[in-house]
Amino acid sequence: MKMSRGTLYFITSNKDKLAEVIALLGHDFPYKLESKKVDLNEYQGDEDFIVKKKCLEAAKLVNGPVMVEDTSLGFDAFGGLPGPYVKYFLDSIGPEGLHKMLMGWENKNASAACRIGFCESPSSVPIIFKGIVKGSIVEPRGSTGFGFDYCFQPEGLSLTFSQMEMESKNKLSHRYLAVQAMKVFFQKEKDQ
Repeated sequence: MKMSRGTLYFITSNKDKLAEVIALLGHDFPYKLESKKVDLNEYQGDEDFIVKKKCLEAAKLVNGPVMVEDTSLGFDAFGGLPGPYVKYFLDSIGPEGLHKMLMGWENKNASAACRIGFCESPSSVPIIFKGIVKGSIVEPRGSTGFGFDYCFQPEGLSLTFSQMEMESKNKLSHRYLAVQAMKVFFQKEKDQ
């Protein structure tokens, strides 16, 4: 793999995600990360399938290296749902609605997952980096963050992601873990 300081397009229109990922990647990442809004098909299936399909489609559309990210939130009580469809739930009912969905259930456990797909070119095989954090769904609290940050409380902590300082969240979030896996991969490539 060619290691350069070329542009890697992060296919997102979410400025918060872009800022968070740039902060997590640091200065020694071999690409300059830029966001690019591209309308991708909405795939259905398991998370790995969705990320691979989105990554290949994006690489073809921009004809170059891309990074896509897919976040999911799975409730244990619902067998892992809403999973990769959580953004539609958030758009419709918000973090408060996610919390209310589990009101009749004793089990409030959930897993927040981030999958980052990387494709160097339209003919490359996508590489997927994963990060998963266990926690629970709580009544929304906090004033920073986005998505389900307000109602997701990581296991062993008393704060939601939204109540944490960005620096603290960036040391343990599902996105942090996926980005770290990506950084390790690129460091190994650089060292070879």
